[in-house]
Amino acid sequence: MKVKDCMCNEVSWVKPNCTIKDCAKIMMENHIGCVPVCDDSKKVVGLVTDRDIILRSVACDKDIKTSPVSDIMTCNVYCCTPDTDVSDAEHLMSQNQVRRIPVIDNNKIVGILTLGDLATTRDTDVDKTLENICKCDDKNAE
Repeated sequence: MKVKDCMCNEVSWVKPNCTIKDCAKIMMENHIGCVPVCDDSKKVVGLVTDRDIILRSVACDKDIKTSPVSDIMTCNVYCCTPDTDVSDAEHLMSQNQVRRIPVIDNNKIVGILTLGDLATTRDTDVDKTLENICKCDDKNAE
């Protein structure tokens, strides 16, 4: 099975200069937990999650009305293509402990693949993927 068979084709995205507040509103209105950050050509340059908003802006006393998402976004974003095998995408998510990956085609965002998308697909190892995403390193264990 390919990523294009289970990904979400309708993806909301923002530009790097979008304010954190406006990004959070997009998340709220669309009931989503992350938003890719793209340049004018729709190339993914970052990713902002609801967790980023809490830990990198609210907890750091950033002004969410004026601070751009580029201040808090994750820059090293793992992506896949629509023709990536779902098992390869799962492996990428599992190895890097991420719950969502943008789907790109010709360097432009065309969708997003989430753990939820994988959960609705019978041909996946979503339980193993989730286990790997959520595990802690031994060095962090108490």
